[in-house]
Amino acid sequence: MKIRGVFIGACLCVVLPGHAQKYPEKTVRIVVPFTPGGGTDVFARILSQRLSEVYGQQFIVDNRPGAGSTIGSEFVARAPADGYTLLMTSASHAFSPGLYPKLRYDPLKDFLAVSQVVRVPHVICVLPTLPVKDLHGLVRLARERPGQVLYASAGPGSAMHLAGALFAVVTKTQLVHVPYKGGPQTATAVMSGEATTAFNTPETVLGLIRAKRLRALAVSTRERAAALPDVPTAVELGFKGYEAIGWFGLFAPNGTPSTIVEQLSGDIAKGMQTPAVRDRALQEGATPVGNTPAQFDRFVRSGHSRTRHCLTYPKFLGISLDLSSSH
Repeated sequence: MKIRGVFIGACLCVVLPGHAQKYPEKTVRIVVPFTPGGGTDVFARILSQRLSEVYGQQFIVDNRPGAGSTIGSEFVARAPADGYTLLMTSASHAFSPGLYPKLRYDPLKDFLAVSQVVRVPHVICVLPTLPVKDLHGLVRLARERPGQVLYASAGPGSAMHLAGALFAVVTKTQLVHVPYKGGPQTATAVMSGEATTAFNTPETVLGLIRAKRLRALAVSTRERAAALPDVPTAVELGFKGYEAIGWFGLFAPNGTPSTIVEQLSGDIAKGMQTPAVRDRALQEGATPVGNTPAQFDRFVRSGHSRTRHCLTYPKFLGISLDLSSSH
């Protein structure tokens, strides 16, 4: 009996530590499928700093841009489902399937939603020297010069791309899409005159707007942006069919233990309500969210369904959603 007791005790000594392991025990990589400096990257770095402080382990940002966010997303979809490789992405995640028929991963089946981090508007900007004082002026210009008004985006299939394409549908104008590598490059394109306008998220253009290097004509959400209280919404200006809501959120590869997903989600929700993180998000023009995996999953699936319906609309497809060059 004594020997048996010793044997069982030895087994417990071996097994229990394995069950008691805490997450994370090593560096966690947050993959951003866009270039540094854009909205996804900015909020991934805010989040990684917060999680590093909470867990006492490094959370690092790994930028893997290209093909409208699909290169970095596929990398995470194929990564081990152990919680050490995560994806921070944008609204483009929800509509990739409708744009890329040969997508090598399924955004709904290959990922687990962790938490929506923030919600953001798109800001419609032009160069201050452009003879356009408001959104109606931009629409008049586009109608007077069909095919000559260029709008810059962070690449084919990006949220900026579809925000511009949807605006062209609603206003019945012929805007020409010009893809760049990321959000910061689109702002530079407008300032240099390479593009007429861009549908940026606030964090990449707030400083330029305040310095009067760019003029903000409108925001794409139904409510004004707290960071730009004097800039009207497109709906306010009479464009009632136009609403484009951007967001950034965290995902994990499918199969990641639910305990890790729930733990991360809970800590993100707490973090987004801390004064330091909340104030930083608001300064960047975003609304902090931090919801549960179930809530975020429903939100993403709803967005996927709405976008799929939108992308089947012939006029929308005719706006030049040519993504063949991105693969």
